[in-house]
Amino acid sequence: MRPPSLVVLLCLSAFSSTFAIGAFPALLPELGTVGGLADWQIGLVAGLFGFARMAADIPIGLVLTHHLRSALAVGPFLLAAAALSLAAGGPFLVLALGRFAMGVAHALIVVSGLTALLRFGATGTMGAALTAFELSAMLGVLGGTVFVGVLPARLPWYVALLLSCSPQLIGLAVLPRVLAALPRDGALTSRPLFARDAEGGRRAPLTAGVLLAFAAGGAAALTYSTLEQFVIPLRGHREFGLERHGIAGLLILVQATDIVCLLPFGALVDRHGAARVLGPILIAFGVGTALISAGNFPLVVAGCVLYGVGMAGWPLPLGLLRRETPAALIGWRTAMYRVGVDGGIFLGPFLSGVLAARAPLVLPVLCGGALIVVGGLLLAHRHRESATLVH
Repeated sequence: MRPPSLVVLLCLSAFSSTFAIGAFPALLPELGTVGGLADWQIGLVAGLFGFARMAADIPIGLVLTHHLRSALAVGPFLLAAAALSLAAGGPFLVLALGRFAMGVAHALIVVSGLTALLRFGATGTMGAALTAFELSAMLGVLGGTVFVGVLPARLPWYVALLLSCSPQLIGLAVLPRVLAALPRDGALTSRPLFARDAEGGRRAPLTAGVLLAFAAGGAAALTYSTLEQFVIPLRGHREFGLERHGIAGLLILVQATDIVCLLPFGALVDRHGAARVLGPILIAFGVGTALISAGNFPLVVAGCVLYGVGMAGWPLPLGLLRRETPAALIGWRTAMYRVGVDGGIFLGPFLSGVLAARAPLVLPVLCGGALIVVGGLLLAHRHRESATLVH
């Protein structure tokens, strides 16, 4: 029997690691109520996941240059410990620390997994590989949300969270095969712990495509976290009277749309290029953001569909980075990209909680506008590239 490929193994790891991400938003109103948290505290607990990933991205990126296998080995164990810590409950500080630990663990898994794909994956099928990785992660997110939706409502939030995190055992089970499928790091005693470049002294050009990739990733991440970890759960609960299962239903609609669109979008990218596909996706995402933030319930449902379409473009900026980055520097540049993405994931719920009392629509409006502008710039960039090639 042929052993599973590295892409398949990394997809299984991504799938198992994201169940907690899907389960947490539907449990957020209960966590806030049981813990007696104010809006800013709810936003901070939700946002600390992204803040932790942002803080960890650069150190992880430096480690990955020479110690990719070690990073992949540590990630699943740290994530399991973090889930247990968060589910232990307690006062605001304990919840915040548990959420922070989960963010560090997830940063380790995601950045090391993406680096392994970008460094060792086949260039001609990179779009499909990245979307398969994202599809696996989104299936895990969907699985966590569905888990919460079908569990009895009488279960305390922390029990529901622990049960939803149980598929993380898959990541531990496939870890030996992931490590066996990777080239050895070499003589670790002679390699520095932190390094940007595996070959020494090289610099990657800072092109328009790279800048647009960073802008697209940051805008999408800020919008994603604003909607999923604050606007949808709290607006659904307070304005539309939705409980855990109703909030989970809206999130499942987003995730199901994302999953349906991911592989077709990956095939389109391999055929037409990332910029041409990503531009319209971001514009649709911006429109969906407006509907979710200010519409009545039917418009919110329609906005969730467009939100899912937008999230299907989540891995595509990495295709732009890979095209314009030397392989020896891809770990470092991926880490830098993830700093912007994870910064957006932190700021979305945190700023939403701060602005909730006085200006609740400011952040969603800015997010939607940024997505539409970046989408238009990507289309213009692709048009200029095509015109240059013709002449």
